[in-house]
Amino acid sequence: MPPIPDSTVTTERPMLATIKRFLPYLWPDDAPALKVRIIGALGFVLLSKIVQVYVVSYTLKYAVDAMSAGSRDELWFVLAMVGGYAAARFSTTLFDNLRNTVFERVGQEATRRLATSVFAHLHRLSLRFHLERRTGAVTKVIERGTKSIDTMLYFLLFNIAPTILELALVLQIFGSNFGMWLVAATIAMIIVYIWFTRLVTDWRAALRERMNNLDTGAVSHAVDSLLNFETVKYFNAEDRESERYDRAVTAYAEAAIKSENSLAMLNVGQSLITAIMLGGGMAIVAWGWGTGRFSPGDVIQVSTLLSQLFRPLDLLGMVYRTIRQGVIDMGAMFDLIDTDAEVVDVPGAQPLAVPSGHVRFENVLFGYDPERVILKGIDLDVPAGTTLAVVGSSGAGKSTLARLLFRFYDVTGGRITIDGHDIAQVQQATLRAAIGIVPQDTVLFNDTIGYNIAYGRAEASADEVRAAARGAAIGDFIESLPDGYETRVGERGLKLSGGEKQRVAIARTLLKNPPILILDEATSALDSRTEADIQATLEKIERGRTTIVIAHRLSTVVDADRIVVLDAGEVVESGTHAELLRKGGLYAEMWMRQAQERDTALAAE
Repeated sequence: MPPIPDSTVTTERPMLATIKRFLPYLWPDDAPALKVRIIGALGFVLLSKIVQVYVVSYTLKYAVDAMSAGSRDELWFVLAMVGGYAAARFSTTLFDNLRNTVFERVGQEATRRLATSVFAHLHRLSLRFHLERRTGAVTKVIERGTKSIDTMLYFLLFNIAPTILELALVLQIFGSNFGMWLVAATIAMIIVYIWFTRLVTDWRAALRERMNNLDTGAVSHAVDSLLNFETVKYFNAEDRESERYDRAVTAYAEAAIKSENSLAMLNVGQSLITAIMLGGGMAIVAWGWGTGRFSPGDVIQVSTLLSQLFRPLDLLGMVYRTIRQGVIDMGAMFDLIDTDAEVVDVPGAQPLAVPSGHVRFENVLFGYDPERVILKGIDLDVPAGTTLAVVGSSGAGKSTLARLLFRFYDVTGGRITIDGHDIAQVQQATLRAAIGIVPQDTVLFNDTIGYNIAYGRAEASADEVRAAARGAAIGDFIESLPDGYETRVGERGLKLSGGEKQRVAIARTLLKNPPILILDEATSALDSRTEADIQATLEKIERGRTTIVIAHRLSTVVDADRIVVLDAGEVVESGTHAELLRKGGLYAEMWMRQAQERDTALAAE
């Protein structure tokens, strides 16, 4: 799983390349209305800065100069300037809030597009990725990455760009009114400020990334532990889990302390530079006032302009840190997007048509790893409408057949066909639409029973959902519940018993109504009575479908049209139940052993 970095490694991200990559979300080609909003927001930025730099500073300057002249005849002029100053201050706040109002939809839309894109891509990735993933870590990466785009859009457009514009306007006033020496001094101090900010922030970035990685690890462990709370309780491991989580949180806390303490150094250094800049600029203009070159209003104007300029400059460190962190967060998320899907449709793939449902495995070779081959030249023929049972010991490759038929993985040799069509050459969506499965471990969404049944076919009506439930012999049970089909099943369906979950899975598959059916040890985790009840239900839904039954208990497959025995990834026996018993081979040995186990269990009762 490539997107989750090791907690001890600092991952540098190319800032410009990452920023360039998210720009299409800022300026989407298919959304001209959003572009208009961006232009409008930038217009308010321009108005705000012009008023802030020119109107605010000059009204205050003229008011002070008029008052310093000592004539009371200028009272109305002074009051007018003070009123203009107050109005300008208000207008800058007004323009800033209008800017935010206009831009809010742009930021939210960019976040939505990015989040949807990542979520859709995760579902396109192969089963291998999802089996190896850490759910908490992946969700944390997505959460940080999608949040960072809105923040970065805001800072780039409404902090960095306006600050550059304001600096240019201030330098123009300084150059025309006070001389180039003040322009040069201002530029020099800003360069020193930016250099210091970047130097310290880069140092803090390593601390910050380590802190985030430790946070990700702590959250990942917490999610994993809570999802497996039954296992924790089985082994009385509550204290062990708490101690392990405490160690993870303690490591995060230590990293957070170092990160926050380093912030104090940055703030003190920035304040020192800005204080020198403000004090020096005002002192020089005050010296000019002493020689008669400048008026008292000029001193106030320089103070006002530098103070206004310091406000966004004081935020520069935070902005740089935020953008730098946003680059890291978005880089991790883009790593997810860049993770290639292992199984993809070939160019020009056609939809799969299944007129009958004849399934063939032709010399199929497969291994999850190149050095570990699971299936070694499997040949299976399942004529339309028949039932094939696949039995064998654990690890023989039975469930792998189902995963290959669903094309969760591609075969490494041979091919699988449905009605003569190589499944590697057809569209995956249409392939999976033609196959239904009742798995051994039924995992349900934390939603209602009705929602979980209707998941088999999104467009199904309520009557069709109820009919599927009755077909799976669970309709009466659902209707006996106080909330009926609106009853919530809990996390992974834990509020239902194993038999109830299996029947929901059967109802879901009935609603899908696929021509090909896979029963992957669908009753092996149930007690004998529940297994017998569900087995009868399964036999009903098998009729008229091409069915592959993967089973460990041989008593569930005695009526199959054909039974194959897998051992170490190879077909070692094939035939009907009676034929295999007569052969006296591995199947007969397994049958006798399971019969003895049943007799022993009955005797114990």
